[in-house]
Amino acid sequence: MHGWTGNILKIDLTAGKAWREDIPLDILHAYLGGRGLGVRLMRDYFNLDPFDPGMPLIFAVGPLCGVPAPTSARLSVVSRSPLTGAITDCSAGGRFAWRLKASGVDAVFIQGKSPRPVTVAVNEETVEFVDAAGLWGKTVDETVKHLSDRGSVAAIGPAGENGVLFASIMMGEGNAVGRGGLGAVMGSKNLKALVVNGTLKTECADWSRFEVARQDAMRLFRASPVIFGELGIAEYGTPTLVDLMRQRRMSPTENFRRTFFEESRNYSGPAIRNRYSPKNDGCYGCPIQCKKSTPEGEHLPEYETVSHFGALNGISDLSSIVSANTLSNLYAMDTITAAATISAWGEARGRFPDGEEMERLLVDIALRRGEGELLSLGSRRAMDEMGRPELSMSVKSMELPAYDPRGAYGMALAYCTSNRGGCHLRAYPISHELLRKPVATDRFSFSGKARIIKIAEDTNAAVDSLVACKFSFFGATLEEYGEMLSAVTGVDFTPQGLKEIGNRICLTERFYNCANGFDSRHDSLPERFFSEHGTEGEGIPIPPLDRSRFEEELQKYYRIRGLTPEGTFADAGFLEKQP
Repeated sequence: MHGWTGNILKIDLTAGKAWREDIPLDILHAYLGGRGLGVRLMRDYFNLDPFDPGMPLIFAVGPLCGVPAPTSARLSVVSRSPLTGAITDCSAGGRFAWRLKASGVDAVFIQGKSPRPVTVAVNEETVEFVDAAGLWGKTVDETVKHLSDRGSVAAIGPAGENGVLFASIMMGEGNAVGRGGLGAVMGSKNLKALVVNGTLKTECADWSRFEVARQDAMRLFRASPVIFGELGIAEYGTPTLVDLMRQRRMSPTENFRRTFFEESRNYSGPAIRNRYSPKNDGCYGCPIQCKKSTPEGEHLPEYETVSHFGALNGISDLSSIVSANTLSNLYAMDTITAAATISAWGEARGRFPDGEEMERLLVDIALRRGEGELLSLGSRRAMDEMGRPELSMSVKSMELPAYDPRGAYGMALAYCTSNRGGCHLRAYPISHELLRKPVATDRFSFSGKARIIKIAEDTNAAVDSLVACKFSFFGATLEEYGEMLSAVTGVDFTPQGLKEIGNRICLTERFYNCANGFDSRHDSLPERFFSEHGTEGEGIPIPPLDRSRFEEELQKYYRIRGLTPEGTFADAGFLEKQP
């Protein structure tokens, strides 16, 4: 077999057993890997409680992992989110995915609950269950330091151990499986870490064809103004977006009450470069290298993190923002939800935190002590308990990232149709509305956005299943990646065929969610965005969203997807008709 290994490693933590099984080839062809494969493997388990021992935690790589396809040394982790109750996947890079594939499997499927804290160490020949009692309570860096001689590490910190609903899983190189609280699922299983190592090579059906497609992708990377050009993600990392969002009056400020933060230049991409002289610290084998670290090795925050620990909480001090990011990584928590929950709480109490208080609150959240006990629940539950539910800036209980929806109407719609909740990465219409030149759509219009969102969701589901980085697609397209996939696997995949796979994945996720009680009532934004203006200036008005136009475009999206007006499935047998 080329590209795929055709194997899945199943682990029963309750019994302390592990075994390998074959993955049917038709499933690999229909779902590719990564997100898609993980979603397919959830079919018999999606209605379990996230903390049920039977709930799987699935680590899945793609068919391009293990060959030098640009940005494809990634994996997806899939389960059901304890924060939202929705089906959730998160993608992360680093060396972990490469070494997982080199151990001879396309996925690791973990169930059960260990009777005591445990680390599972995997290579191509053995699976070892290692007592982790001495690591329980340790931060991620302490855990990785202890285990790194065994291979690449994916670990939780105290937040995951303590059941913080937005706990993350951290790769040893600093990459985060951040959104949705999958670290809490891992912690509920008493699994401190998964360590992988291997030396097996990924087979490629046609190296010559692959190299032509790879060079085409690299040529498009070099020509991209977003990757290597004026926007400069390769040079500045994602904080290069700080100034762009400031100019567009789209910077969420003080819990989305305003959309402009006067002091955001203190933590922009150039400000970070001038302050820290950062080095590139991107994913394994990636030509873009968007992640940055200090010369001493401290990971610097990305755009969502600097904006939410910055403007969203009214903090302008860069060193405080970097410290907040570092603490979140050490204790393993999603920076977006952590910062947004603290911001909602700040508005509710009438005072936003300063940098010093932010650091204390983050530790309290991870340890679930004092005020951190309430904040560990995420903003929706915390604000419900405080009697201020309107202050949770979330969709499906997932906190919104750092693009105010009043400044880009495609983003407003995409937040709501996202299967995993308030997420920018399911469709990322910002690429259409703000980043491309000439701009392809009017950012202050809903016209045509339903179809754009549907196509983008399908495309990104395929990208997440290959598994490749979305930044690649600021330059390359499914044409180049489909050609690389065809060359590696020996199976022809067209761009349209990949979008059809993406459509299948999106609909399967939505079916799971609908079966668990989600419908059109959950596909809406907080009232603030329909009733309050953003911060106007420099000739840019930021009016509230028009609810009737939003609803009209949402209904159009449902029709394009073949859903009912309630956003559900008319065909109760949808799932049985899928591979």
